[in-house]
Amino acid sequence: MKIRPENVSDNGAISALTYQAFENHPHHAPGAEPTEHLIVQKLRESGVLSVSLIAEDDTGLLGHIAFSPVTIAQANGDIVENNWFGLGPVSVSPAHQGKGIGSQLIRAGMEEVAALGAEGVVLLGEPEYYKRFGFYADANLILEGVPAEYFMVKILSEGETEVPVGVVHYHQAFS
Repeated sequence: MKIRPENVSDNGAISALTYQAFENHPHHAPGAEPTEHLIVQKLRESGVLSVSLIAEDDTGLLGHIAFSPVTIAQANGDIVENNWFGLGPVSVSPAHQGKGIGSQLIRAGMEEVAALGAEGVVLLGEPEYYKRFGFYADANLILEGVPAEYFMVKILSEGETEVPVGVVHYHQAFS
């Protein structure tokens, strides 16, 4: 298996894979159509898809991961100057789930976003899964409308020792 940055010719396959990966996902309402593939497309179209990696082998695309910038607003509405990113979505072909592809994409993606100078990464996801990568819930950062334990952070900057305080806002593509 090889992990590499996406290229334009991958866009259709990424969209199809992401749709399939989230079809009938337990966090979606029963029968609801996935929207994660549209998020990736809108991030790309808006020029804010900061890191987009695919995992592939001789059979084709196996997985994809996306990172995009987030903003952090203080209680007074001021935006905290930061270089924080949101991880997601991460997608693995249903036929290849449970084989470590998602883990490899997360590790490779974290290296790429760290190379961009990221101070930290946030995500909305399963705590039991993401804690193995060093993510944890932190009361300083919140994502409105979601249970706090599912919104997790990881500091990447060696010089930064504290998580900023505020409300995280993902790009409008997530709306």
